[in-house]
Amino acid sequence: MNVLETIRTIQLVPLIVLDDAKDAPCFAQALVNGGIPIAEVTFRTAAAEETIRKMSSEVPDILVGAGTVHTCEQAQTAVNAGAQFIVTPGMNPAVVRWCQEHEVAVIPGTVTPADLEVALQLGLSVCKFFPAEAYGGVKTLKALAGPYAEISFMPTGGVNEANMNDYLSLANVIAVGGSFMAPDALVKGKRWNEITALCQSIKKAIV
Repeated sequence: MNVLETIRTIQLVPLIVLDDAKDAPCFAQALVNGGIPIAEVTFRTAAAEETIRKMSSEVPDILVGAGTVHTCEQAQTAVNAGAQFIVTPGMNPAVVRWCQEHEVAVIPGTVTPADLEVALQLGLSVCKFFPAEAYGGVKTLKALAGPYAEISFMPTGGVNEANMNDYLSLANVIAVGGSFMAPDALVKGKRWNEITALCQSIKKAIV
């Protein structure tokens, strides 16, 4: 099973922001124990690279990717650290081409038909839809399904436990991303058992 098929199977992609990479293995294991063995580690802190390295090397059951990637250099840093997929906040052809050349799964951010035209030109079949709720959410994704039937989406931004099934019920959605699976308060408090329990609860809530 390739990376995108794995994401489609799991359906949920937790967005991970860590200030201290020492917490990475415990965090990763909490997600695995919670039935959501995947993490999109965002490049928003200095600890991102080491977080990816520790998660991927010390918790082999988790699929680790890098998010908020803006440059090819960041993509290379992430992949060298063990990232198996790259997520960009917007359509970035240079990063997409770098990933394609290095056979790394990439999910670029899109929000407009113009973005999706670029995605088609690049041969992509899966894109991020961000920020999802701010740009019409489920209604917009339904509208895009007609002219862009070849593309599936991973909506992120404003997605939560209350509306995730509205997105996951769409044929053109493979998964949803968000921090609601690992809220900042639980992460900062190192409340790993509570993150596991929350992930289990969210997983069971998928219909």
